[in-house]
Amino acid sequence: MASYNAISPEKLARLIGTPKAPVIVDVRDDDDFDATPSLIPSAIRRGHADVDDWAPKYRGRWVVVACQKGLKLSEGVAALLRSAGIQAEILEGGVVAWQEAALPLVPVASLPQRKATGGTLWVTRSRPKIDRIACPWLIRRFVDPEARFLYVSPPEVTAVAERFGATPFDIEGVHWSHRGELCTFDVMVQAFGLALPPLEHVARIVRGADTNRPDLEPQAAGLLAVSLGLSRMYADDLEQLEAGMLVYDALYRWARDAVDEKHDWVSHTPRRKDAGGRG
Repeated sequence: MASYNAISPEKLARLIGTPKAPVIVDVRDDDDFDATPSLIPSAIRRGHADVDDWAPKYRGRWVVVACQKGLKLSEGVAALLRSAGIQAEILEGGVVAWQEAALPLVPVASLPQRKATGGTLWVTRSRPKIDRIACPWLIRRFVDPEARFLYVSPPEVTAVAERFGATPFDIEGVHWSHRGELCTFDVMVQAFGLALPPLEHVARIVRGADTNRPDLEPQAAGLLAVSLGLSRMYADDLEQLEAGMLVYDALYRWARDAVDEKHDWVSHTPRRKDAGGRG
């Protein structure tokens, strides 16, 4: 019987990628992790033995704890988190149940190393337009919610990456960049194992907007217009990123839940009553 402090893989999968998603903490032991060196999208790996050390970081947050089968490790960690005043649940059935539900996993080999201070560090060109906002959105929502992004002068991206241990993206000659007809967002979706139909739909829209191919998806021209508008509204690149997060949150939810919904002025106009006063 599932614990009342448990969440099903299917319900958790619906939350991932949205602003209201919980913090997902993977507490599998080394043997289980080495057997499946992948993470649930947006999950952060933490040791179950030092939960008291990292628990304060998540005060005021909703945490879902995942171990191999949803048994002693996740139950114990979640209970300790709750004792510290943190809202915590376990993933019902653990990573095994997630896999059995055929839900995506992010291969750890594709991830940059996290910094000692927490989270991955990325660097790209300043004055972002499309890919350089879309990729940080993808990373924060599906890969590493603690990721930080640096926007620097284009000639200095590689040097900053080397000096500060950041991962460069969306510039020529680096791993995370355009490949053939694919834009950087496409490359990340594939490499992170995020073959979700809504994300693939968003990827086509981003590709169309970023590579001047509005024919790929009807929404590509609109995304380009909004992106160029945002770039002129904000002088601060990080402020633009925060505003852009909302744009991609909305685009993802549309691609996931609303592509078949139509809207027109006539359908929302109240019907006129006839002369007799009847509707």
